[in-house]
Amino acid sequence: MSDRHLKLLLFDQDPIFRLGLRVALEAIPNLEVTGVVETDTTALQILAEIAQEDPKQVNLLVLEFGNGRSTTSQQLGLQFCRQLKALYPNLPILLLSSVQEQGLLLAAKSIGVNGYCAKGTPLPELVAAMQEVADGGDYWFRDTEAMALPTPRANATPNFLLPSTDAINRVFPYSPLPFSRLRNNLRLSGIAYIEATLTAVTAQLQVPGLAVLDRAILAGRRRELLAARWLLNRLLVSSQERQEKHIPVADEPPLTPLLSSAIEQRQTVSPLLSPGTLQSALFTSCVSKLQFSLINVTDVPLEIDIFREDKKRELLYLILQKLAEQLDELRASQIQLNQLNEVKNTLIGDLWQAAITDFFGKFSRIKLGNNNIEIVNLFLQNAEFVQRDILNKIPLICELYSYLLFQTELNIDNTSYPVVSAEAKSQTLMILENLLIQVANGVVQPLLNYLADVEEIKQNFYNRQLISTREIERFRNDLSWKYRFSNYINEPKAVFESRYELFVIAPRGIASTSVYASRNQELGKLSNIPLVVTLLLEFSDAIAPRLKSLLSFLGSGIVFILTQIIGRGLGLIGRGILQGIGSVSLLEKNLRRNSDRTK
Repeated sequence: MSDRHLKLLLFDQDPIFRLGLRVALEAIPNLEVTGVVETDTTALQILAEIAQEDPKQVNLLVLEFGNGRSTTSQQLGLQFCRQLKALYPNLPILLLSSVQEQGLLLAAKSIGVNGYCAKGTPLPELVAAMQEVADGGDYWFRDTEAMALPTPRANATPNFLLPSTDAINRVFPYSPLPFSRLRNNLRLSGIAYIEATLTAVTAQLQVPGLAVLDRAILAGRRRELLAARWLLNRLLVSSQERQEKHIPVADEPPLTPLLSSAIEQRQTVSPLLSPGTLQSALFTSCVSKLQFSLINVTDVPLEIDIFREDKKRELLYLILQKLAEQLDELRASQIQLNQLNEVKNTLIGDLWQAAITDFFGKFSRIKLGNNNIEIVNLFLQNAEFVQRDILNKIPLICELYSYLLFQTELNIDNTSYPVVSAEAKSQTLMILENLLIQVANGVVQPLLNYLADVEEIKQNFYNRQLISTREIERFRNDLSWKYRFSNYINEPKAVFESRYELFVIAPRGIASTSVYASRNQELGKLSNIPLVVTLLLEFSDAIAPRLKSLLSFLGSGIVFILTQIIGRGLGLIGRGILQGIGSVSLLEKNLRRNSDRTK
């Protein structure tokens, strides 16, 4: 069995198990998880693309079938395995499953599955099984083979290979110390669980709009997990084994050369997903997040706040659908990457117009007095103001379109993310959510300008708390003040601080977050009040630390004077008064005694 680099594709429907297994496997040298999929359709698509680009990107498929307990689900899993072996007969398949039924395992082996491990198999044995199967062998547990051969002869030689001790020791070197294998298995399983939980907690900490108490609790959990990982590496590994295996004990273990080279190789290989698949995965995540609450939890009023939650969700769904159609049209027109910056405002304007037309109805009318007015035509008259005040200010449009159309690396927040990385997907999802929310604001803005207090509109769209005329006017005034503050204070401040404010969909509702972006050109174009605001901010930054130091010094001086000089002086005066009172009292007592004696 060779020591060649393992590149496996992991297919499992359980997201928690996928995450835990991937984290555990990525810490092992000579092993790379090339991709993780959760549906058979995605697996077939990725394998087809790999076969066209570079078949060497994957040399092992690890899959689970029959994740559900129903017979139908398990039969579909067998059918999928049969389809895989028909399409890719030379691709080794290792079945990593919780299924233990005799008939299913024998059927899987008969159709060409190369190996089987039950979920819960210790990691060293699992890695050895992967190596055996990838090298062209078979790996089946003895009890599974016994099911296939119910009456074996005593001297019969099985036609399969079990993992050898050398194979396991090559991945995890043998230690002469007692219980080394048991301690190593316990340590690895514990580390895998901690890493999976740590990843989940870290992801929750990055959710915008998180309450202060929740953030403090999650930060405490993260510290506990880091401490637990440190303790595991300390308690379950002796100093001799640590020196032999070079097991790190710090919070962030350094990358080994093999793992570093694997990461570099992973970043240089061709992406596994086509633009259509990448867009589909991103939009699916966005649709899932649209199921969250859409209450505005920021301090900034938004136009869509006046809508009921079901209408907000309907509008955001519609804009996402129109964006998908627009992207398909752009691919068909074979637009070039260098053209995006020129047409981005036109693209957003077309998206806004399509959303208004479909949301309100192209031929819908409303009666105002004696006139029947076409709603869409009325709203489109406000296109210039919406484009100037809302749509043209939506940030990172070119980055979003180039990522979805051309699979370019995402450069955001002073970092470059590879196309298929989870970080790129997370950052792109934030840009997409902000685009949907801002375009939705642009759709609602003409309605508030022209038909804000029409009863038919209020009944069909408005939130119950904002249905009275007074509340509507208050809401419109809040929006008006928002744009004034944004134009004169908040936007110049954001430009000066080199950041963009993004509205995102968090579990608690619509929240805001900020990302770094170079805005020097915009800073150079500021004038009048916005320029004065930036100068005041700069003056504040220059004078505030010195003023704070001066006030601290003066405060210390005042405290010294009050406590050491005035306080002590008052103390001495008080003490003198008390002593004087005591002396007078003693003198009076002596005089009384003398007078009593003379009597």
